[in-house]
Amino acid sequence: MKELADIVQAFEQMVQEKQRMALATVVHVEGSSYRRPGARMLVSEDGRYIGAISGGCLEGDALRKAALAISKGKKKLVVYDTTDEDDAKLGVQLGCNGIVSILFEPIDTDHHDLIQGLKEMLLMRSPQILVTGFNRNHGEHWGTLLYSQVAAIELPILQEEVQRVLAQKKSAHIEINTGKAQQEIYIEYIMPPVSIIIVGAGNDSIPLESMARQIGWETTVVDGRPTHANAQRFAKASRILVGKPEWVVPQLLIDDRTAIVLMTHNYNYDLAFLQAIQAYTFSYIGLLGPSAKRDRLLQDLKDQGVLFSETQIRHIYGPTGLALGAETSAEIALSVCAEIMAVMENRTPIHLRDQLTPIHSKQ
Repeated sequence: MKELADIVQAFEQMVQEKQRMALATVVHVEGSSYRRPGARMLVSEDGRYIGAISGGCLEGDALRKAALAISKGKKKLVVYDTTDEDDAKLGVQLGCNGIVSILFEPIDTDHHDLIQGLKEMLLMRSPQILVTGFNRNHGEHWGTLLYSQVAAIELPILQEEVQRVLAQKKSAHIEINTGKAQQEIYIEYIMPPVSIIIVGAGNDSIPLESMARQIGWETTVVDGRPTHANAQRFAKASRILVGKPEWVVPQLLIDDRTAIVLMTHNYNYDLAFLQAIQAYTFSYIGLLGPSAKRDRLLQDLKDQGVLFSETQIRHIYGPTGLALGAETSAEIALSVCAEIMAVMENRTPIHLRDQLTPIHSKQ
């Protein structure tokens, strides 16, 4: 999602500069590759780009291919094959022993429905679908389509596959016969970005907000002290709320991609916040401090008649973070972000060297 947001922002800037552009999208991967299908890069005619389609090895050649797509005004599919380990013939150094298919499509800056659609999609906190159609036999390429555009295509099999992707929450590749030519379709399931609500605006909250934002998450800072929760200290936060928990909590948008971290260092504020949040469904609440503090908070709430369900308690992580040996506030921020990411992606953290299955699921 952050990559799409960066592309939309860059596009709007380049339109102001009257630059022509092309969008490069990884549409298919066989074997190993640094980026997976759905990775994108926006390229301007003067050679600037935002986003990434590899770890840096393809970008140089991709700039040339994008320039060609811009000058000719035609979509082009380029396949990089390094399975024979003879990278030199391609003029690139992939080093991944994989086959990567990339679709280059010029963007019409006068009728940029795609970019406008992406912008609107980013504002919605719900799963979205992007469909990219391409033809490896030098035929016509559909290019990148929004969900609304797909709905207008009268192909029942395509509609069925899109609905299946939505139901399974997993991207998919399919092949269909359009009547004119075989079309390979990458149906991309896009989750909204994680939204992290940081309750507490002390100095140790600053690196957590910064790190979460760098990852591409939406950040909200909450505190009862206007001297701490303000734009001077959190200039780039998505939102800042100042007030007591009973006022703040109803202002929050909490969904299954929302993580809440309590780090006020104020026991009574944490207690009041937990009391206010008990009526909500949440995926992650992290509590800074030892497990004894967690137990005391829950017991004090229980004594007041505020009971969390077993499901809610499973989603309370106290102490918050993974056991990485963190000590400094920046290290703690890393540990907390890592745990939130693992929870949101439903992963059990392990060393990748100990993982017996591929790092990325096949798409």
